Amino acid sequence: MNKQLAMVIDSSACIDCKACTLACKVENNVPEGKWRNWVKRSEPDFNKPDWMDHATFVHFQPGGCMHCEVPTCVQACPTGATYKNEKDGAVKVDPKLCIGCGSCIPACPYGARYLHPAKHIVDKCDYCEKRRERGELPACVITCPTKARVFGDINDPKSDAALLLKKNQSVRVINKESDTKPNMYYLSTTAPLNWPVKARMPDAIQLWKLAGPLIWGIVGLNALGVLLMLGKQLLMNDKAPETDESHEETRQS
Repeated sequence: MNKQLAMVIDSSACIDCKACTLACKVENNVPEGKWRNWVKRSEPDFNKPDWMDHATFVHFQPGGCMHCEVPTCVQACPTGATYKNEKDGAVKVDPKLCIGCGSCIPACPYGARYLHPAKHIVDKCDYCEKRRERGELPACVITCPTKARVFGDINDPKSDAALLLKKNQSVRVINKESDTKPNMYYLSTTAPLNWPVKARMPDAIQLWKLAGPLIWGIVGLNALGVLLMLGKQLLMNDKAPETDESHEETRQS
C-alpha cells in the first residue's frame, strides 16, 4: 500500500499563537501578504439573547492545503503541473510545467493556493518537502507549542497520525458540493465548518481538456510552446481575481 501523508489536528489544543503560520512562512520563503497555512476562528454570536445556551467559547482551527484524495486543483490544471504524488499522496506543483494561469486557484475549495508574485507560478504547501528529505517534520508541526498538529502516513498503522485517528473520532471539513476527500483530519468537534467554497472550474479549462488531444494530433510537439503561451493568455483572462480574504484570520493579531 502506498503512503498517504496527512495531518491530524486537535483544534481544541490550538491557542492561535500563529507559530505554525510564521514558521511556514520563514521555512518556505513565502512572500509578503501570502500564506501557505492559516488559523480560522469560531466564536459564539453574542448578539443573540440565548448565546449562552449554545456557547462553545472561542475555537481556533489550524488549516492548510488538504492534499486531497480527489483534488479538484489537479482537474483544473491544463498542463499537468499540479499532480498527486503516487508515492506519498501529497499534491504537488511542478514549477517547470506551471504556466501561472491560476486556474487551479478557484478550483481549490480551501483557498490553499496563491500566485507567487516573483516566480509567476502557483505556490502551496508541500508538507515542507525539503525538511522531510532530511528526516524532519514540517515546520508547522515541530513549532506548535501545544502539539495540536500531528503529521504522518495514515496508511502506516504504527504512525502517530494513524494511531491518533484510530483512538479518536474525527471529522473532515468539506464543501458538500465539492467533497475532495481531504487528508486533513480534525479530532472530535471542530469549528468553523462552513468556510470551504464550491470548487470552480474556469470555462477555458473545460475547452482545453476537450480540445487538447485533437490539437496535439494536428500540430505535434513542435507547437507545444506556442500553445502553452496562448493557453496561458486565455486562462488568465478567464480566472477570477485572487483575494486574500480567506486568510484574514491569519493576518489579525
